[in-house]
Amino acid sequence: MAGAAIVAAGAFTTFGGLLLVPLHEQRGWSRASIGAAFAVSMVLYGVTAPFAAALMDRLGVRRVVVGALLLAGGGAAGSVVAGSPAQWTAAWGLGVGLGTGAASTALAASVAERAGAGRRGLVAGLLTAAGVAGQFVFLPVLARVVEEYGWQAAAWGLAGTAVLVAECALVALREVRAPVGVREAGAGAPGVVGRTLRVLAASTRRPAFWLLAGVFAVCGASTNGLLWNHFTPAAHDHGIPATSASALLAVVGVCNVAGTVAAGRLTDRVDARRVLAACFGLRALTLVALPLLWSPSVGVPLVAFAVLFGLLDVATVPPTLALCRVHFGSDGVVVFGWVNAAHQLGAGTMAHLGGLARDLTGSYDPVWVGAGALCAGAAVLAGVVRSEASGR
Repeated sequence: MAGAAIVAAGAFTTFGGLLLVPLHEQRGWSRASIGAAFAVSMVLYGVTAPFAAALMDRLGVRRVVVGALLLAGGGAAGSVVAGSPAQWTAAWGLGVGLGTGAASTALAASVAERAGAGRRGLVAGLLTAAGVAGQFVFLPVLARVVEEYGWQAAAWGLAGTAVLVAECALVALREVRAPVGVREAGAGAPGVVGRTLRVLAASTRRPAFWLLAGVFAVCGASTNGLLWNHFTPAAHDHGIPATSASALLAVVGVCNVAGTVAAGRLTDRVDARRVLAACFGLRALTLVALPLLWSPSVGVPLVAFAVLFGLLDVATVPPTLALCRVHFGSDGVVVFGWVNAAHQLGAGTMAHLGGLARDLTGSYDPVWVGAGALCAGAAVLAGVVRSEASGR
């Protein structure tokens, strides 16, 4: 049931890429203003995660997940009636950002932490893969609904799905709580907030936190921020229909399942830092090559890009979670939530800057190359994390 909740939350996170063009054409809003709502949503998605993880330790998983799904569904419903960019940002940015932030990465990390030694990487990979399935596998269906019935119908469909899954979770989700000592450390709402902030204050005094946060910020910029929100509009620029672009993203999603599960298994067996560096190095190559692969129709080069990028896309989650556990012990899940906040800060920044770059230059090509350069730098930073750990 936790996987179903993550799938439902994941469907919201890539839906934004289908909205940019119709909102721009139907309502005359600039791409930058639409991207600003995506940025707010992504940043809140990240900031919510550490608090949600601590709240799950205290209240249990079920109640937090049900509330998060209802909040995301309300945000999607509110976006349909939004009449201005500000209202759109309030509905999609706040509602969807907070709701998905509590029912995605935080949920996967919390359940994986309780899986026991030797299985945490695999469980983290499986649940992360569930989120990827929601993000991409259902995207062609949503694209078809947008094409046939309008984006509003698709948004209502997502809202209804969130409510339905919340009802099922309320009945069927097995309650999972942290050990008693961890729960007592965050007793009550003030205790949850206090523990989350104390963990942040302590972790920021460690170089490993800043290195992992920097690496994960690049991860968010090159995936959630760029590919999820701007791949479909970029394909539109090259004459590829939204349905075909969504099919390519579905390929990314399918391959993500294999890549993330494999990364989880590798993380249980080998140095997590090597897994992380390899993912970023290969991702850099795929992004730099993308401007050379565009064509008016979907051919083998674009399919190959989708397959390779999919294998690498969310494969960074299990090794990053493992490194947080190594460096920060029992607070590793909460620290991972803060590291994920950096991920979403990078994603939100790229969501906005990607649209702005398209408005200013008329092309997404410089953005793909720039993101590839950032990933190459992140591969180097992954090695620095290793050096810092060895020195400590």
